[in-house]
Amino acid sequence: MTENSEPQPGGEQPRSIRLTDPRALRAYAHPLRMSLVGLLRSSGPFTATRAAELTGESVASCSYHLRILAKYGLVEEAPGGRGREKPWRATARYTEWPEYSEDATVAEAADALSTAVAERYFERVTRALENRHRLPKEWREAEQFGDSLLHLTPEELAGIGERIDELLRPYEARASDPSLRPEGARPVSILRIAYLDQDIPDIEEE
Repeated sequence: MTENSEPQPGGEQPRSIRLTDPRALRAYAHPLRMSLVGLLRSSGPFTATRAAELTGESVASCSYHLRILAKYGLVEEAPGGRGREKPWRATARYTEWPEYSEDATVAEAADALSTAVAERYFERVTRALENRHRLPKEWREAEQFGDSLLHLTPEELAGIGERIDELLRPYEARASDPSLRPEGARPVSILRIAYLDQDIPDIEEE
C-alpha cells in the first residue's frame, strides 16, 4: 500500500511515513523503537524521562532510541524543553514499507520488519485476551476474534484492502482531535492480516 505522506491541510501531521531504506527498516524493527513510536502516536509528545516511565526502560536507553528514530524520520523534536527534557513527537500516524521489492536487501529488511511487527501484534493480542475478563459486557460482545477463508485473485484481495481503508478512514481524525470522539469511545486496535494460505492444497477444478 502506498500512501502520500505530504502534510495535510491546516498543518496536521502526515497520515503515514514510508520506509524504503534497508537501514531504516532494520532500525524500526527493534521492539522498543516500535513501542516508542506507538506511544508517541497515542500519548505524545513526551520526553525521554516520560518514555522511560511508560516503557520501564532507562532514560538513557529511551533517549538513545528516540535519536535513532529521529535519524530515520520517524520522530522529531517537539517545541519546548531542553536537553534530556526536550519533548519528542511522531512524524506521522502510520508507518508503511514495501510489500515487494526487486532489491534483495530491501526485500529482506522489509520481511524482517513485517515479522517483528507481527510478533508485536500477537503479543498485544495475547495480553488483551488475558485481560479480557475485566471488560464490561458491552465491550466483550463488541470485540471480534475470528477468521475467514476466501478464494480470491490478487486484484480482489487488494480491492478488499482498499475498501477496508475507506471504511476506517472516517474514524482516524478522532486520534488527534478528542472533540470528535463520541461519549464512550475508547482506543480500539484493529488488525488487518490477509495472506495466501500455503498450508491448504490448491486444488483446481477440471
